[in-house]
Amino acid sequence: MSRPWPLPLPLRRNRTGGPDRRPPSGQGAQNPLRALARRFHSGELGAVPVVLGLVVVWIIFQSLNGHFLSPRNLSALSVDIVGIGMISTGVVFVLLLGEIDLSVGSVSGLAAAAFAVLNVNEGVPEGLALLLTVLAGTAIGAIHGFFFAKVGVPAFVVTLAGLLGWNGLMLSLLGASGTINLDDKGLVAMLTGFYFTHVAVAYGLAALGTAGYFLASYRDVRRRRSAGVPTRSQREIILRTGVIAVISLAAAYVLNQFEGLPLALLIFLVFLVGLDHVLLRTRYGRMLFAVGGSVEAARRTGLNVDLVRISVFMVSGTMAAIGGLFLASRVTSATQTSGAGNLLMNAIAAAVIGGTSLFGGRGRTWSALLGVLVIQSIASGVALMGVQPAVQFMITGSVLLVAVVIDSLSRRAQRAHGRV
Repeated sequence: MSRPWPLPLPLRRNRTGGPDRRPPSGQGAQNPLRALARRFHSGELGAVPVVLGLVVVWIIFQSLNGHFLSPRNLSALSVDIVGIGMISTGVVFVLLLGEIDLSVGSVSGLAAAAFAVLNVNEGVPEGLALLLTVLAGTAIGAIHGFFFAKVGVPAFVVTLAGLLGWNGLMLSLLGASGTINLDDKGLVAMLTGFYFTHVAVAYGLAALGTAGYFLASYRDVRRRRSAGVPTRSQREIILRTGVIAVISLAAAYVLNQFEGLPLALLIFLVFLVGLDHVLLRTRYGRMLFAVGGSVEAARRTGLNVDLVRISVFMVSGTMAAIGGLFLASRVTSATQTSGAGNLLMNAIAAAVIGGTSLFGGRGRTWSALLGVLVIQSIASGVALMGVQPAVQFMITGSVLLVAVVIDSLSRRAQRAHGRV
């Protein structure tokens, strides 16, 4: 007698009555290590390469100079990353469309000059001058986006013209002196000069951030389960939360060993969390990823592609202006060198090194934080060792090349698995 066919298992149902597509226990979401291995094999590397790279950089420089991981140096590093990090965060939005913004350095320098002229030369109150400066950055981004989206000029050409034009306007505003000193006790100076010295502030922020991440992840899991789609397991969420708790509490401990939590770092983290929420939790963010994934497909679904394109340059211009104010705060002045040098390259490199794809469609605001940490760690380590700045450029260039190679290989692996 032949063996009977096995009876089919009963179809599981979710809370809405639909089929439950979650993997069975012990598979997929229930096994975080196996799921992580599958993501690596399919090219979804996430932030792992840049985190490992950052750890390697820190180990090397600490072995060469024992002061590298000292509380004083790490505190200075946490402030140094903010100006470039703000600019790089705006660049992430443009890169998500597979485009580039070459004007961010000049816009940041123009913002510093405009604020100095309004506040110091014209006597405009600092708060109003700061607001007008940021709005000017937004308007500049809108101009770039208009020529790109509506007129059809390539973003590379539009922003290259902006790099030259806005730099010229900055030099014109600064006049013959070329330097305008800011009030070292004023609002802008406090952006990078104020510290929360009470230890409870840093530890409280670390605890609040960890709890916020856990609650957001838990809510996301419940929402995805109710919709019957695969999601992370509770073990993976607890593991991720534990890692974030260790990192954030360790950072709070180190910062409290010197002067406390810098206001600049707190503002930067608020921007990162807020803009990351915009990317992942709002309709605008979904539209942005859709256009970055395929412009034609997004247009056929009825999305306003031109509006999305203009908006990303507005975000980039706004963040460039904010970053310029933080850079001016660090030196309490606006000079002819504001926004010049390697600022543009560092801002773009930080976004790419942090994991944002040059091909569009993949990236997060946290990419800017991770990338700028790598770049500024290299700069700090080179400075402590007394090595020529040329070495810093070579090391940063090599790291950028490695990041782009990893991005290209990752896309190739995703394409092979039908994910691109």
